[in-house]
Amino acid sequence: MPLQKITLKPGVNRENTRYTNEGGWYDCDKIRFRQGTPEKIGGWASVTLNNAYLGVARSMWPWATNSSFTYLGVGTNLKYYIMSGQSYYDITPIRVATAAGDVTFAATDGFATVTITDTAHGAIPNDFVTFSGAVSLGGNITATVLNKEYQIVTVPTVNTYTITATATANASDSGNGGSAAIGTYQVNTGFAAETPVFGWGAGQWGAGTWGTTSGTTSIRVWGAQNFGEDLIYGPQGGPLYYWSVTVGSPLSTRGVALSSLGGAITLPFVSGYPVIAGLTNLFTEGTPVKLAANTGGVFPAGINSTTTYYLVNINTASLTCNLSTTPGGTALVIPTVAGSGTYYIATLVDVPATQNLMLVSDTSRFVFAFGTNDYFSTDLDPMLIRWSNQETAIDWTPAITNQAGSLRLSHGSAIVAVAQTRQEILVWTDTSLYSLQYVGPPFVWSSTLLTDNVTILSDRAWGTAAGRVFWMGTDKFYVYEGATNTLVCDLLQYIFDDVPGINTSQNQQIFAGTLEKFNEIWWFYCSALTNGDVTPTIDRYVIYNYVEKLWYYGTLARTAWIDSSVIAHFPIAADNVTKKLMFQESGTDDVSTGIAAPITAFVTSSEFDLDDGHNFSFVWRMLPDITFRGSSAASPAATLYLLPLSNSGSGYNNNTSTNSNQSVADQSSATVTRTATIPVEQFTGIVYTRIRGRQLSIKVESTALGVQWQLGAPRLDIRPDGRR
Repeated sequence: MPLQKITLKPGVNRENTRYTNEGGWYDCDKIRFRQGTPEKIGGWASVTLNNAYLGVARSMWPWATNSSFTYLGVGTNLKYYIMSGQSYYDITPIRVATAAGDVTFAATDGFATVTITDTAHGAIPNDFVTFSGAVSLGGNITATVLNKEYQIVTVPTVNTYTITATATANASDSGNGGSAAIGTYQVNTGFAAETPVFGWGAGQWGAGTWGTTSGTTSIRVWGAQNFGEDLIYGPQGGPLYYWSVTVGSPLSTRGVALSSLGGAITLPFVSGYPVIAGLTNLFTEGTPVKLAANTGGVFPAGINSTTTYYLVNINTASLTCNLSTTPGGTALVIPTVAGSGTYYIATLVDVPATQNLMLVSDTSRFVFAFGTNDYFSTDLDPMLIRWSNQETAIDWTPAITNQAGSLRLSHGSAIVAVAQTRQEILVWTDTSLYSLQYVGPPFVWSSTLLTDNVTILSDRAWGTAAGRVFWMGTDKFYVYEGATNTLVCDLLQYIFDDVPGINTSQNQQIFAGTLEKFNEIWWFYCSALTNGDVTPTIDRYVIYNYVEKLWYYGTLARTAWIDSSVIAHFPIAADNVTKKLMFQESGTDDVSTGIAAPITAFVTSSEFDLDDGHNFSFVWRMLPDITFRGSSAASPAATLYLLPLSNSGSGYNNNTSTNSNQSVADQSSATVTRTATIPVEQFTGIVYTRIRGRQLSIKVESTALGVQWQLGAPRLDIRPDGRR
């Protein structure tokens, strides 16, 4: 009979049996489809070969300054970094610094463990603290050993914790550290994975059976966006911080709390007259503040650091105002004591004290906090949205003269995710999708309920491409293109139902990334295989090609992703194994460690009938059709497998070859090798086989260095071979 050309439907489909999906593909790893045929994906290489970050990276934000310097913000569960060139700069904000002498040290002869005493330190295991001003403990634990950054190991009590010093104490180390020792604590670290919490206070009473998990801890995810050439960032559930390009030189200068950016305020105190304050920033009438004296300064009578004052009678021309103890009240008068001094605004009371998500809008640069505390409250409202006045990050006091404001969504119990599109801001709650649009004063921003009964699995489970927004729900995929629609997915059972499917206890780790060069949306998730791990990690991905409407999948350990940007023409992803950033689609191999390693990539078809599927057939030769464009190896090769079956339920034949001495001559597979590229690409032209069956599945796989391949339409030479 004539040669039979094998042309299969593009995309991988696992919604039915291997036989029902005849004429298609069923299994794959590290491949994509281009113009209907499968090919190996590109390789990856480390962005910073000799430098790694600490923790699990969950977020990245690229931007460029007015001077054309490019930076990449990288947030992990332990730190926040600015990456510039090949280096990471630690800008993790400071939580608190002690007074001199408030920290003391105790060491034990023969051990590197040092116990620090600091009353109500507020630290947790894995936090970072930097000591300064400490003196030697008398032996090996010198001032040089103590005065550096350490990661806290254990926290035995609310007043003590331990570190592992860089030297082992001896008998001369008696302890203390001196009266000038200071401990500077970075913001508390977060979790790398969702962790079950048991016992009293872990969740709602009666939410589960006795002794079962009653809650989970959230993973640490940082929100970050540039405000002009500066950066606003903050951890979910924490305050917002500001990193200035001008102030942040050198780059390791840490960000400061957004609420502390009020600037200087000069108070000329004259007995019997109103307080006239000279400002360095312009604020809205009625802005609430708390004050602090400069180092060594003393507040005059009637002024203190605990009272909330309000800026009133603001003169925008002279940048002066009065202080009042009530909004819109009369100016405060100093009763008896004259004096003057320069102080500063310690706290802008109306700046959100906590937030779950943040965003800087493209429209007039409003800073948004989603899931935040209301005015004059410290309680987080998970459905509340607040925004600053336009073009300012520090003026959050609503007034008739500005556009700061807030609104509360009504459908759902918490805001889960936000995404900025060309014309609107999409806001997902745990049950609904809203559109947030700029309408100008007096309402400024209005919300429209787009759809109910829609879910999203995490704050990062969405991606925008081609003017549309795609996201992963609890049991399906969605697209928003002016209306919300369900994506037809050929892998729903594989992802949500099969073993090992998705690990539903780690939904917060799920994130999406775009690869617009290939018209793809990637979703990364933890498989159920990691359920027993102490710290489950992402190990799988699923891809949707939104132009060709195809699905395929694979295995890869990534925790964050950005598409090509001002940083590089390649996508950048965070590798959870090496703790480094990777240029994706770079070359053909895995160069994450600096030494090239091969990438195993394969695709396997569904079962299809040989002839009419009634009789056995004998396949005695195959004519491959493959290209090795893009390969760096001198003689790139891939292996083609023919996997015969007696019937759709038999499994692959025990001896895939008719040759009984299979260990010597298994003629069901062959290596196809390129032999020349000029004038026409040449490769192994004919593969002789000896296989027999009613159905057949084909597979192409590469496992060597420098190989890039794309499969075409191979042809089989088939002979009738009887019914049994």
